[in-house]
Amino acid sequence: MTDSPARLRVGILISGQGSNMEALVRRSLEPDCPYDVALVISNRPKAAGLAAAEALGVAARIIDHSDFGQDREGHERTIDAALRAAGCQVIALAGYMRILTPFLVEGWSGRMINIHPSLLPNYPGLDTHRRAMEAGDAEAGCSVHLVTTGLDAGTVLGQARVAILPDDTVASLAGRVLAAEHQLYPQCLADFVRTALT
Repeated sequence: MTDSPARLRVGILISGQGSNMEALVRRSLEPDCPYDVALVISNRPKAAGLAAAEALGVAARIIDHSDFGQDREGHERTIDAALRAAGCQVIALAGYMRILTPFLVEGWSGRMINIHPSLLPNYPGLDTHRRAMEAGDAEAGCSVHLVTTGLDAGTVLGQARVAILPDDTVASLAGRVLAAEHQLYPQCLADFVRTALT
């Protein structure tokens, strides 16, 4: 990555494929982007997103949660140290499938964002697409929000809406929402960082 003084350094946490991470990194490669991705961390050694990050020229590191047993905070202290050593100023969660402790959330308060596959405050937590369909909703979508100690409860920074079609399955709806996430998240992160820079 080419750093400049006007760009904030972002750390991204992943657990799997990392498609939202890829969208964030690809946006960072554009000349008008206000952020650089300094480090990608996965808690799972076999996460496909690790290779994707490296292929895009981003440093990637494994910090395996299983090495820490039940010590969630100890795991997060190692993540925190790695992020700070890389000069990260903002954290973006991108499919990071761990409930965070107050140590990391409060330590990065106002500087950690996440993307969630529902129109918050509707359907925090898991299985969002099925819940929206079973409720008879006309729309689903995704939300970028600040991370707080409440589950998917932080201030919403942006949303994208996706129509629920009569013949949708959970998988087909999830695919369209994911495509919307790939558009929404980089824009929201860029806007968030620009606000931080002013």
